Amino acid sequence: MDETGDDQALTTQQFSRLAELAEAAEAYAPARTASEAATVDEAAVARREFARLLGEFRRTAVLVPFDEHGSLWTADFNGVRWICAFSDEEALARFAVARGDAEREWTYRTILGARLLDVMVPALPGPGGVALDAGGTDGMLFPPVAGVVPAPVAIDLGGGR
Repeated sequence: MDETGDDQALTTQQFSRLAELAEAAEAYAPARTASEAATVDEAAVARREFARLLGEFRRTAVLVPFDEHGSLWTADFNGVRWICAFSDEEALARFAVARGDAEREWTYRTILGARLLDVMVPALPGPGGVALDAGGTDGMLFPPVAGVVPAPVAIDLGGGR
């Protein structure tokens, strides 16, 4: 008998109870087809990869060019204002060539990704995000959704993942 007055060891009961709960949960879980399970797994992998890239972006200093008015270079698309940022001078040069503006002098500032998302995006009029290496093959968008930008300026996507 243990200090609780029970004849059986408490750990044995806990393990068997947990095993029973796990079996019951499996029995009541909706059956998934192989393609549904693969889709769920792919979505989870994609979310983890995006979270990794977001964390890396937040810790990295990026180049943000200025427009002819001395403001951060932005582009409007589908009601969202995107701050254009570049991982290095080569990426900015590729953007300038793609725009046909390779001859002009591009003034830019180095800004930490976290500062862009947490300070600069909320200062934009309306929804905004960051477009990293726009016009390149390895471009990335950081959209105005919760978890990427501060909640008060995030767009509500209706609770879907």
